[in-house]
Amino acid sequence: MLPEEAETVRSIFRRYLELNSIGALVQDLDRRGIRTKRRPEGKGDISGGMRFGVGALGYLLKNRLYVGEIVYRGEVHGGEHEPILDRDLFEAVQAKLKAGAVARRLRLKASSAILTGRIFDDRGNRMSATHSNKLGVRYRYYVSQAVVQGRRAEAGSVPRVPAPEIETLVLDAIRRHIETTCPAGDPVTATDERDLIERYVESVIVMPQALEVSFAPTGAASDQADRSGAADGNLRSTIAIMLPWTAQNFVTLKGVVHSPSSEPEMTPENRDALLAAIAKARRWIEDLRLGRVASFAEIAVRESPGERYVRQLASLAFVSPRVVTAIVEGRLPADLTVSGLARSLPHSWAAQEQRVGLARKI
Repeated sequence: MLPEEAETVRSIFRRYLELNSIGALVQDLDRRGIRTKRRPEGKGDISGGMRFGVGALGYLLKNRLYVGEIVYRGEVHGGEHEPILDRDLFEAVQAKLKAGAVARRLRLKASSAILTGRIFDDRGNRMSATHSNKLGVRYRYYVSQAVVQGRRAEAGSVPRVPAPEIETLVLDAIRRHIETTCPAGDPVTATDERDLIERYVESVIVMPQALEVSFAPTGAASDQADRSGAADGNLRSTIAIMLPWTAQNFVTLKGVVHSPSSEPEMTPENRDALLAAIAKARRWIEDLRLGRVASFAEIAVRESPGERYVRQLASLAFVSPRVVTAIVEGRLPADLTVSGLARSLPHSWAAQEQRVGLARKI
């Protein structure tokens, strides 16, 4: 290893101790232009020279080659090469990594995102859990880390997916997998959804027309959330299946990510959010009519949502009675959001009803 390469490795270890986060270290190295080592390959090709990812950094920070040791079949042996790292620095990093792994397990246990650590886009980027809130309704998603880190061009074909839909597909596939692979009469002890994921799923790769799900044939999947580097050559083989799935286009409307849905019924939460927004809009219009406020700008100052948002939401005061009744009864499409309805609301009640799929009775 060249002296400048050795110094780069040492600086990465020291910087990790300062930042105490591999994710923060990824961003720090990217800002400073530090890339993976470039290596010549056959036919004159060059590999490497890429931005560091979380997995590559995790592998680097655990690599005992840097302290003059080698690992063979799980056992550590003294090497014949000179170390480039001080052992105290290496062990301090290992201690932080171990503490971080424990904290991460606790966070994952508490999170509703059961695929965290196991779901990737089709360019190998890990997808992390995120959500948006609107009027008390939470929408959960998995988003490519390339997007989160501002590298949108490096994201996979599908950078964002709805979490509940993907989780349901994978859980159904696990249960079918268990039925076909477990011996007859062999009890399945994993009944909790998170337990099923942890025991059976190695990875989920999101593609435009399918999900590639890799199962551990023994029903004891390794913890990919903690597996942060290259394999050591001893990982067991997996069984991969393709689940048909079609990616949907997402449109962001005033902070709410909206996606088309084929579900015919609304959720109670979505229904309540729409009714609350309509009631608020009617109250604003009534305040204007009675002179309690002079303008939308005054309402915006009073309630702090922004004048543009107030003007947009105020149109909900004029929603057709039939549309309101359909919302109360939960008969409108499940993907109907507050912002989506307000932004596309026609003036005519008949047009409104047609827009949301209510047929006129003759």
